[in-house]
Amino acid sequence: MATERAATEQDVRARLRRAGQEHLLRFWAELAPGARAALLAELAPLEPDALRLHCQRAAAACARPSGPPPGLAERLRPLPPERLGSASRSAPETRRRWEEEGFRQIASSKVAVLLLAGGQGTRLGVAYPKGMYRVGLPSQKTLYQLQAERIRRVERLAGQRHGTRCTVPWYIMTSEFTLAPTASFFREHDFFRLDPANVVLFEQRMLPAVTFDGKAILERKDKVAMAPDGNGGLYCALADHRILEDMERRGVEFVHVYCVDNILVRLADPAFIGFCVLRGADCGAKVVEKAHPEEPVGVVCQVDGVPQVVEYSEVSPETAGLRGPHGGLLYSAGNICNHFFTTAFLQTVVREFEPLLKPHVAVKKVPYVDEEGNLVKPLKPNAVKMEKFVFDVFQFAKNFVAFEVLREEEFSPLKNDHTAARDNPSTARRALLTQHYRWALQAGVRFLDAHGTQLPALLNIPPGGDPPAICEISPLVSYSGEGLEGLLKGQELQSPFILDEAQAEVLPASLRQGEGGGLAGALPAAP
Repeated sequence: MATERAATEQDVRARLRRAGQEHLLRFWAELAPGARAALLAELAPLEPDALRLHCQRAAAACARPSGPPPGLAERLRPLPPERLGSASRSAPETRRRWEEEGFRQIASSKVAVLLLAGGQGTRLGVAYPKGMYRVGLPSQKTLYQLQAERIRRVERLAGQRHGTRCTVPWYIMTSEFTLAPTASFFREHDFFRLDPANVVLFEQRMLPAVTFDGKAILERKDKVAMAPDGNGGLYCALADHRILEDMERRGVEFVHVYCVDNILVRLADPAFIGFCVLRGADCGAKVVEKAHPEEPVGVVCQVDGVPQVVEYSEVSPETAGLRGPHGGLLYSAGNICNHFFTTAFLQTVVREFEPLLKPHVAVKKVPYVDEEGNLVKPLKPNAVKMEKFVFDVFQFAKNFVAFEVLREEEFSPLKNDHTAARDNPSTARRALLTQHYRWALQAGVRFLDAHGTQLPALLNIPPGGDPPAICEISPLVSYSGEGLEGLLKGQELQSPFILDEAQAEVLPASLRQGEGGGLAGALPAAP
């Protein structure tokens, strides 16, 4: 056994020497047997040539000047109108046609959702996956629970429309950091009453963090500082874990890919799915209109006639501020990491195009051990993490489309902790509760305060403002505001109010029995 261990060390050391990274074993003599085994297990999968190239690319990318690439402004064009659809600006009949097509595909079990959940909640200030986070809703639901319940609701809606029992499989891409806690969380919560066979967790690859001069970093004497390879690591992970084969076995033809942190995300959105399918798209992106030129979101546009997402840092202020003929921003299509793919397109990407994806640079603060083996927590960025982005495959699509949705209905990301001014737990909570308050008003509710006084009905709440009443509607009751009028019209409800499945059963009876008296105070908020 001793000979085998020595040979393994020699093999790994030789591979690291080829990659120019032999320093990763500099504390070998100090390590206990268990720590040695763990370090070798981490280093063994790293191919020498790929590791050398990764570190060289990181150093070269770090040395390049930041800011817009030279000549980019002349190559940019907004997406042509024929590639665009809109949830809010289209005729009601057109939207109904999209939704019906989407429901038809869902009812045929041809639609899957794929969650990108490999990132850490560092900016959010938590040590667990973002999906497990509670933003402070009255129900105390987590992001994972909200998403699971939206899947259950859209399955039910599609099944009711078409008289079928259908399944929307949920694929969740995790990382070394998020796989174990996510799997445990789902088991603890009984998969939120989804069939565990239809919840497929898989893991993306990890890459070493690299110093500015191209050296992989040790975060401990026995551990390399690793980071997920970005949400564009999806394509390698699909191949690594044979996910596309699993989709094919289930009969899945269309995949809705989204990011974990958007509290308003509509999973397997029938309108989006139907729009893309009826347009014959192989790749699509939901977008929101940028709030202002400086908003830090990527822009979905064309570069040299090819669809791409151009990061906000790559667009000059002059270009970002350009106006179109109707006065709006010329480059207004903000990317929200919410995408449609056919499985055929994903198969082509995995088979042919993934090696062509170019990694992006993220400069980060990464703890490390110094030459004496002391842990150092840097006060300023000291390392490069190389990431691929999921949207970098747009350029390979034969028929790319974009679908504009209203920000207040579909986009409120959770990225930062409470100390940040935007994209924090408070803004995410406010966005969801404002949406539900608006749905309830549109359904005909009158809200009362604790003393029975009617509260003002405000459909248009200013940005950053709180709704006059607190109302939370379970996704199991309504996916996007549908079906509420029959439950809520004419009701007087006391704030705070939670409409869950149990209370939805009570409300129709109260309408028959209440003689217009309403339910003021009769339905307390859930604990």
